[in-house]
Amino acid sequence: LVPEIEVNHLAPAGAGVRAQALSADGKLVDDFHIVSAYRMTHVLNAPSPAATASLSIGKHIATLAIEGRTLERY
Repeated sequence: LVPEIEVNHLAPAGAGVRAQALSADGKLVDDFHIVSAYRMTHVLNAPSPAATASLSIGKHIATLAIEGRTLERY
């Protein structure tokens, strides 16, 4: 895909993918970032332990929806 890359440019290493949000000033967002708008709620950042906390996050968002409240930042 990139013809300029040659074998000697590469080194073996571990691999991984980690999604993490950046703030407007380019800094990593280290906590949950949940934003609501009209009829929408977006989980913009869910760092570890997001999988463990996912049911609690979902319950919190569902409660806000049932109560008709919006969430600007969590």
